[in-house]
Amino acid sequence: MIKIAIFASGAGSNAANIIKHFQKSATVSVALIVCNKPGAGVLQIAADNRIPTLLIDKERFFKGDAYLPDLKIAGIDFIVLAGFLWKVPDALIAAYPNKIINIHPALLPKYGGKGMFGAKVHEAVIAAGEKESGITIHFVNEHYDEGAPIFQAVCSIDQNDSPDSLAKKIHELEYAHFPLQIEQLLNKL
Repeated sequence: MIKIAIFASGAGSNAANIIKHFQKSATVSVALIVCNKPGAGVLQIAADNRIPTLLIDKERFFKGDAYLPDLKIAGIDFIVLAGFLWKVPDALIAAYPNKIINIHPALLPKYGGKGMFGAKVHEAVIAAGEKESGITIHFVNEHYDEGAPIFQAVCSIDQNDSPDSLAKKIHELEYAHFPLQIEQLLNKL
């Protein structure tokens, strides 16, 4: 059984979708939800699905042990960032080489980097007059949104699209592709 940890900071819609996808899997288990915000919706999703949670502290995450002992005790084999807003520390990247992935709500390398998440990305894409956007699933390295790409999916941007309507299109792509791409990667382990 491959055990994955989902790191999330917010409502947890992608986490919920991933949990649902793997609920009946004989080979993959969502074994831990890691969150950096008390009261985040993803914690309730974890409780509803009887998945253990780990609420992390910034100081320990970045200047301490990066919670590596906790991840090892939980038997975590693979890490999925699903709306996790902190940069992953080098110690965690070193402990899980090519076993940490992220989803970004734009077609990297455009509109990535520090501070580019959620509505900020969609606002920048619309303001630039782009004709398309999409999602990028990529490996995590030491730099924001610069890890090797795994998969991209594209959607068109209509003349009347707003950041909110674009966000809905992006969410549809995330829900359709993220769990399947995770499954394909895990099948190669």
